[in-house]
Amino acid sequence: MARKVFFSFKYEDVTRAMVVRNSWVTKEKEAAGFIDAADFEEVERKGDASIKAWIDQQLEGTSVTVVLVGAKTCGSKWVKYEIEQSKKRGNGLLGIDISKIKNFDGETSDRCGQIPDGYPFYLWFKEEGYKNMGDWIEKAATDAGH
Repeated sequence: MARKVFFSFKYEDVTRAMVVRNSWVTKEKEAAGFIDAADFEEVERKGDASIKAWIDQQLEGTSVTVVLVGAKTCGSKWVKYEIEQSKKRGNGLLGIDISKIKNFDGETSDRCGQIPDGYPFYLWFKEEGYKNMGDWIEKAATDAGH
């Protein structure tokens, strides 16, 4: 059975996150946590309760949450909520630095830190994320008992 993974990230990093997500789904895996800008604006207009409901729905059926970390991820209340909810669900957790992946304008960014605290953290390029992410995710799942 294909493992379903929730990708948590700050929306301003969506182009970088898509690089990681696409490398996962091209290996016939499932990804959750992605929404296009128009749909997100609609959810956002309905308020915090609506956003939380959307996140909770996206987490259903996932066993691992991958936090994609860029310049402002550490301060995102929604990433914090996603991490908290992932812990409550018993999801495996890991973080990946995506700051050096170029966005559509060809720019990289800084990284705010290493989150989630106490869980494995990887560097997308230096640790060959495209090649190794599947192993990282399986280890996180195993560590969480999935």
